[in-house]
Amino acid sequence: MIRLSPPLGPLTLRQRWRRARLQAYSWSLTGVYRLGAMHPAVWRLVARGYHPALDWLAARHARVACQFAAVDVPAYRHFLRANGAEHAGRLADFPETTKQNYAAVYDEASRCQEGRLHRPGVIVDESSGSSGKPYNWVRGPRELKGIYRNAAGYIELVFPGKRLFVINAYSMGAWATGTTTGAAMARIAMVKNTGPDLEKIADTLEHFGPGYDYVVAAYPPFLKHLRDRLDEAGFPWRDYRIRGMVGGEGMTEALRDYLEERFEEVRSGYGASDLTIGMGAESGFSVWLRKRLATDQRLRDLLLGPGEQRLPMIFHYNPLETFLEVNAEGELLCTINTKSCLQPKLRYNVGDEARLHTLADVKQALGAGEYERAWTDERMNLPLLFLFGRKDSTISYMGANLYPQDVEYGLYQGNPYAAAINRFCLSLEELPGLEYRPVINIELRGEADREELAEICRKGVVAHLSAVSRDFAESLKEDPTAADLRVKVFNLDEGPFAGFTKMKNVYLVKDA
Repeated sequence: MIRLSPPLGPLTLRQRWRRARLQAYSWSLTGVYRLGAMHPAVWRLVARGYHPALDWLAARHARVACQFAAVDVPAYRHFLRANGAEHAGRLADFPETTKQNYAAVYDEASRCQEGRLHRPGVIVDESSGSSGKPYNWVRGPRELKGIYRNAAGYIELVFPGKRLFVINAYSMGAWATGTTTGAAMARIAMVKNTGPDLEKIADTLEHFGPGYDYVVAAYPPFLKHLRDRLDEAGFPWRDYRIRGMVGGEGMTEALRDYLEERFEEVRSGYGASDLTIGMGAESGFSVWLRKRLATDQRLRDLLLGPGEQRLPMIFHYNPLETFLEVNAEGELLCTINTKSCLQPKLRYNVGDEARLHTLADVKQALGAGEYERAWTDERMNLPLLFLFGRKDSTISYMGANLYPQDVEYGLYQGNPYAAAINRFCLSLEELPGLEYRPVINIELRGEADREELAEICRKGVVAHLSAVSRDFAESLKEDPTAADLRVKVFNLDEGPFAGFTKMKNVYLVKDA
């Protein structure tokens, strides 16, 4: 139940002076950031020229953002008092904010600067509801312009082309990603906002022909559906230059490899409706590093921690705009530094597990020679976010944690039936004797030998889990029945997929 926080109330003379000083300092830094992103060419220069010495400035600005909100944002002022932190000085002294303890407690207006929500140009976005309940998030015009500049600068850096044509296949509803992507891409490309409509995208490609540098922006599973749909129609991929920009959820290298059999390249971005769009983005180097981590245990131990078996997504991020921390539980905290943020996001914990490293850390782990050889044309000099995803997106089985991304590897890697898989989700099935087994539920598109598909998928997942999860491999040695993963195949919109309309896939279900 959302409650209205007490009004900001009159500030004392000392508080007004403090507010004025903090506001001037914050706006001056925000102005510098804005100059750095005013044109895609300048944005590329900043991304390539970022120096680790700026990390100190970014941390200081994050602290100032919290201090300023303490006197300017009614909800945050009340939140600090409720947590005994109204006199916090260091950044670490300010308590974490979450969807549960902050966004779900205070109304939208009280979380805005000066407690004022309604103003021209404000856009209201809605989260997808993948966590159970959709939330509304507001963004002001200055904030949106910064997001547009960053997205445009990144696309021109990673997907160069003289005739860029972006096909925006994200949902065009109240979700933040779709409308924002369309507006941002219009700065540097011709754009068609098709939404997630396979036939419309196929018609667009046929109508405009191969004379453009196409970039399709979509969720990873939808990009797979597009590849499969165009393959069925005999689409002349070799005549076209088509690349993919995905976001909204994680993507395995197995799925990337499958997509890049047709798309020239596929890159992913990281953002959250709670925070901002485009917090992080992949480069050719970060993709290379992720593939290297999959095969190099020594490097994985150095960068992820001894014995870590999961393979995170890896993104570059700009601490000057989105200052990131990792708490004692390994969860990512984000502070939006820019003063143009209408609803300040302050040490916000979205529930993602992560690690952070500078490029110097990575260079030391790799060795200078290999580090230099691995650099790609983008040459982004920004630090790296190693993102595992939501902490609660696992199924525990035989002492091991099964992650949807690991299951996806096993489903797609070397599977001749990969094109027949529309999507999948995980559940637990109770057997006689109170024993439980994980179930991989697969939604089938088209025709396929169900028994053979199920067996290939089961073997593929077991093989991948045995290779990447020591706990699972040990369980398999001690008890061969651990390989008894259940695979259930359903027609479209049947079983756990019935009536499922969300654009993002849900990978864990309680009752299938």
